[in-house]
Amino acid sequence: MTETSLTPTDNVSSDDDESSVGSQPVVHPDPSQPMPMSSKARAKRRIAALEEELETMRQEKGGKQRKTTLYVAQGRAIRRLVVLYHSLEDLVAENDRRQNCLQRSYIELARVLPWLHGKLGDLDHEDSEDMLRKANAARSDDTSTLKELVATWVNQEFRPSPLIKLHDKHSHGFVSDICGKLLCPAEWDWSQDSVKAGIRDRTTEYIISENSWPLFVYENYQVNSDDLEEGFLKSRLLVLAFKAIFTSPSSARETDGDGDGADIIENNRRARQRSDQTKVKTCVASIINMRKVTPRAIAYIACQVRFALSSVSSWRTIDGDFDYEAFWCNIVDFFEDVPGPVTRRKVDKLLEWWTRKIFGTNHREDLTPELVSHMSVNALAEQRKRLEDAAFDSD
Repeated sequence: MTETSLTPTDNVSSDDDESSVGSQPVVHPDPSQPMPMSSKARAKRRIAALEEELETMRQEKGGKQRKTTLYVAQGRAIRRLVVLYHSLEDLVAENDRRQNCLQRSYIELARVLPWLHGKLGDLDHEDSEDMLRKANAARSDDTSTLKELVATWVNQEFRPSPLIKLHDKHSHGFVSDICGKLLCPAEWDWSQDSVKAGIRDRTTEYIISENSWPLFVYENYQVNSDDLEEGFLKSRLLVLAFKAIFTSPSSARETDGDGDGADIIENNRRARQRSDQTKVKTCVASIINMRKVTPRAIAYIACQVRFALSSVSSWRTIDGDFDYEAFWCNIVDFFEDVPGPVTRRKVDKLLEWWTRKIFGTNHREDLTPELVSHMSVNALAEQRKRLEDAAFDSD
């Protein structure tokens, strides 16, 4: 019998034939070519690529958000210092058209937020809307803060009977005898029953509008009909409210003197008390780098105090016949639209009075080069220089 020898190849072929009929021969991959991938592996790679792309987008968005967060947060100053209602687009458009009223608002906006003009191109519509949301939120916060504080101050100063309720706005306004007095136009006498009845009944003879200055804006809440500018915008209620919003509610308990020297000891005592207290929160004035009181800040506070005294429970532009925006404009125009140099000096003096009331008597930023040049340090330096020049000439 002839013995047949089997080669390894024959043996493999035989085994393959037994295990799988008609199978293809094994193909060894070329290491120089990409490895073949299953559909599952390709899906995993695609998912990984998408996740990486998503993370990149998140980082880019996060960078943009960090870049604009400061801008948006500083939008809280817009209502307090620039304009009561208008949007950023309105201010920019009015500035482009060189209109007078809102152009001054745009100029003030550029002063309060000096980075804004150069960054307008980087801020999209959503960013500007976020800034205005912050601005409106700040106004709402201030309204809530003053709602109870103003009622408390009125109760403490006037001791009305009954006391006005802190949490019930319906007990405010002209229903309340004391709130009615403070809201009463300067040209009428609230103590007269006919005036009270006419205002409360809303007759055509007694229309409450922004065209009258309310009594609460006057010093000691008294009006000199022969000189309506006397004591105008110098009421204690306005000063307290300004301090509560821009420096702190606790600082509103302090009322500094007008600089006649009589309050030095008391002010020093309060300064020592403040230095012993832990500083908890940075005040609004520090955040927005405010060192002087501005006309628009006063107008803003006047609107807030007027709302706190009223019976309206939610902020609105129109309260009956009273237009808050027009009232705000009237106060701003009093400062900014003066008829001549005499009235300009008077409003400048009023702003100085406000700055002393709120920020004290520091005037370092008023040290202009011209003023410094006449002070004794420079005067001595000039004298020494002249002495050397004289000695040189004599030689």
